[in-house]
Amino acid sequence: MRDRHGLLTQPIGRVLLNMSLPNLIGILTILGFSLVDTFFISQLGTESLAAISFTFPVTLVISSIAIGIGAGVSTNLGRLIGSGQAPKAKVFLHDSLLLTFFLTAFISLLGSLCIGPLFSLLGANSESLPLIYDYMFIWYLGAPLLVLLMVGNQGLRATGDTKSPAKIMMLAALINLILDPLLIFGIGPFPRLEIEGAAIATVISWIVALSLSSYLLIFKRHLVEFAEFNMARFRSNWKKLAHIAQPAALMNLMNPLANAIIMAMLARIDHGAVAAFGAGTRLESVLLIVVMALSSSLVPFIAQNLGAGQTERARDALLFSLKFVLIFQTLLYLPLYFFAGSIAQLFSSDPQVIEWLTFYIVMLPAAYGPLGIVILLATSLNAYHRPMCSLVLNVCRLFLIMLPLAALGSYLGGVKGLLMALPITNTGIGIACYILATKISEPPKAEPSTA
Repeated sequence: MRDRHGLLTQPIGRVLLNMSLPNLIGILTILGFSLVDTFFISQLGTESLAAISFTFPVTLVISSIAIGIGAGVSTNLGRLIGSGQAPKAKVFLHDSLLLTFFLTAFISLLGSLCIGPLFSLLGANSESLPLIYDYMFIWYLGAPLLVLLMVGNQGLRATGDTKSPAKIMMLAALINLILDPLLIFGIGPFPRLEIEGAAIATVISWIVALSLSSYLLIFKRHLVEFAEFNMARFRSNWKKLAHIAQPAALMNLMNPLANAIIMAMLARIDHGAVAAFGAGTRLESVLLIVVMALSSSLVPFIAQNLGAGQTERARDALLFSLKFVLIFQTLLYLPLYFFAGSIAQLFSSDPQVIEWLTFYIVMLPAAYGPLGIVILLATSLNAYHRPMCSLVLNVCRLFLIMLPLAALGSYLGGVKGLLMALPITNTGIGIACYILATKISEPPKAEPSTA
């Protein structure tokens, strides 16, 4: 596990670019799963689109757990590799993957037993619930595979290899894209399974991707050491993982929880608003892929440099990334403003859904630059071993500011008033996060000499 990718030596911009481009492709394909599902399911009608929209916050919960564990794996592996402790890194990855499987299998089993009560609580009606059950029961069966895949790919990225995970996810996305219309609409010899077919297509693609990722981790790169069972070692490694993973997972869980609350508010206004919000959040994920790709590269970069004692290089990388995403997301917003209506029409023929989705596309991406700053700082705090700061930041943004503003906006202006709370919050918190980043990444000042 040498510094083959130049994380400690090559120019910051070049290294982050080389790491982020494959990440960009990989994350785009991951997000493409839900976007492709949304597009094809939307052809079945507004009720089907509303049903898949209800599933989004819940599926994000599982993904958030995977992101949290992945952050713990990436940070700890990065530090171990940066400090020259490759054998310990291999055993740590083994123990982390084992914990990941047992944890997500338990959560998926529990989730599959609570589909009806949970989605009723979120506001799903009697027409949506059977559709939601058809999708989520299959999705829960495959969820442990998704989490193992995401965590394993983070293990590859921690070494500086971002190309292999990207290629794996590209293949998985291609399989999903091919199978989706075949199984949803019953093309050729395939049965018409509608929303259930989308879930089956997704799980099949995960099986293929996990098989390839496991081959790379275990047999080709030898990044996993199958050490004999030792409870003391397990506890030690799980404690290291949990120090980062628990706050990181909780931080990422805040977003789907907040989305679920917003969706419940919208469901009490109109189910068409839920459909528009569901499509909008999927578009948001795609529009933020550069931010997400950069955050996936930034954590191992900062972690390895901190492990090697290069604190100034880590700080420069963080500030460079914050400035870049602010400029990039601002430029990306311009074409969205002019083509918002045309984009909205791709997802629905319902005039009311189109109106709300158009409003979403016009207003919310205007604040994606500041939101990108929030995301990058929150993930980078894990590399600085300050995960609780990251958690507190997200709790304040979502529950102390955004949701109260959303409730007020809903009361004063309905759907549009509620949606306006999101960009207002993200802009204010983004400015505060940039100021915080300049302070939190400063290297410790040397003690004055007493000689």
